[in-house]
Amino acid sequence: MIKARTAKFQIGQIVRHRIYSFRGVVFDIDPVFNNTEEWWLSIPEEVRPHKDQPFYHLLAENSDSEYIAYVSEQNLVPDETGEPIRHSQVAEIFIRDKTGGYRQRNQSLN
Repeated sequence: MIKARTAKFQIGQIVRHRIYSFRGVVFDIDPVFNNTEEWWLSIPEEVRPHKDQPFYHLLAENSDSEYIAYVSEQNLVPDETGEPIRHSQVAEIFIRDKTGGYRQRNQSLN
């Protein structure tokens, strides 16, 4: 049995990947891994995350593109740049707040 842990990051928070060069805003959180086994096994074993931790859905971006990412908590750190996320879907879900983070437009979504 997998025991869920409390999420370190919250919806609307901007984070960046610890290893790879991308960042994003959290728009959903799974308390434990909730993707396909095929997806999990496609990650190289030496960097494959444990399943018993929160996984985050991000509106992500790198220098070349915007996309949706699914990332384990162990691979995320807070983004300290203060820069907004340029992902085209951010405005559909979030409003930028005074602190530089984001808050949901419709609080009843989650």
